Order: sequence, then C-alpha cells, then structure tokens
Amino acid sequence: MVSIIKKIPYAVLIPLIVFMLLAPFKPMPHVLEKLVMLKDGALSRPIDIFDLLYHLTPLIILIVKVQAHKRDKGVE
Repeated sequence: MVSIIKKIPYAVLIPLIVFMLLAPFKPMPHVLEKLVMLKDGALSRPIDIFDLLYHLTPLIILIVKVQAHKRDKGVE
C-alpha cells in the first residue's frame, strides 16, 4: 500500500489536498464545519464522520508519503 502512495506525485497530491480541505467553498468548508462539530461533541452521525474522513484522506496520504520518504532516507 505504501508503495502505491509513494508513486503519487506531489504535484497531484498538494492541489488535491487544498481542494478537498476547502470544498465546498461556500458557506463553510466541510472540514472546518466537521471539526467544529467534533469540538462541540456533535459529530455523532456516521455520515458526518465519513464526510470528515473523506475530506481528510488526501492529507492522510500526504502524511504517510512524507513518513515513508523519511524512513527511506533514514531521517528521524
């Protein structure tokens, strides 16, 4: 799985992250809305949890990619 993630170019991943974190652009991005719901303890419906994970998936992929790159280079 990590080998697949390593093949995704940063030039594709970074714009995808920006788009997914900001979508929908009006009235409020879903990630921000869901994080506010999480802070308030209102994030309980499965669809809301799925939506938060869906919008954070490209960011999670970037984190895994950077960690794999650091591991390959021997950087701690």
